[in-house]
Amino acid sequence: QVQLVESGGGLVQAGGSLRLSCAASGSIFSINAMGWFRQAPGKQRELVAAITSSGSTYYADSVKGRFTISRDNVKNTVYLQMNSLKPEDTGVYYCKVEAHTGRAPQDYWGQGNQVTVSS
Repeated sequence: QVQLVESGGGLVQAGGSLRLSCAASGSIFSINAMGWFRQAPGKQRELVAAITSSGSTYYADSVKGRFTISRDNVKNTVYLQMNSLKPEDTGVYYCKVEAHTGRAPQDYWGQGNQVTVSS
């Protein structure tokens, strides 16, 4: 089993910065892609950023140039540095990892972390 623990959310003014972390632990053989999703009130969960095991990254158009995803493969941790935050970035942020635990790779989700950007 794999556990994900998120940290780093909170309340920030527009233009400010936050850094989210998501640490994976458990019987992990390896981790493939890691990513961050967010869900705003009344909206569907959307992919914000993702990073592969080789370091290739993907960003949603709405966050390009403002957010940076990175990972520490030794610590099994993924980060999301969020700069120049806007009120529309408000939502619950979830990390997701695809991990091998000796069986077929599975997706695991973090508990979610509230990010609120005030105008």
